[in-house]
Amino acid sequence: MRYLLLSCLLLVSTCPIFALDDDTIVGKWIDQKGEAKIEIYKKGNQFFGKLYWLKDPFDKNGNVRKDNNNPETALRDRDLKGIEILKNFTYNQDHEWTGGEIYDPRSGKTYDCKISLSEEGELNVRGFIGFSLIGKTETMIRLN
Repeated sequence: MRYLLLSCLLLVSTCPIFALDDDTIVGKWIDQKGEAKIEIYKKGNQFFGKLYWLKDPFDKNGNVRKDNNNPETALRDRDLKGIEILKNFTYNQDHEWTGGEIYDPRSGKTYDCKISLSEEGELNVRGFIGFSLIGKTETMIRLN
């Protein structure tokens, strides 16, 4: 009985402060610089995210900002606002959303990506090539 109680206490002490489930990242988020807001949503068993607000929605000429750097020329005329920049994430046992990609409209490049939540509830979006050890993490704060 003592061992059972000790096992339960150890299990509880290793649990995260907040409970995570696969839908925890669904909602609206803003980057730390306040330049963009994304909405993460679920389609089937996968998660996606689109730009729904930009601090500077217009270019220096006063035109709506377009996806000018997209490698697909047919997509260069689409508005930045509304494009899906996060695609095909699935939730895993390590409490991360993996297997997806992030599109960077500034460079026109797409990177492998994984998403996790910090203990403070901030969204960590890590884009990388090949291995997640080499990459860049963007931290976002929940809006809703």
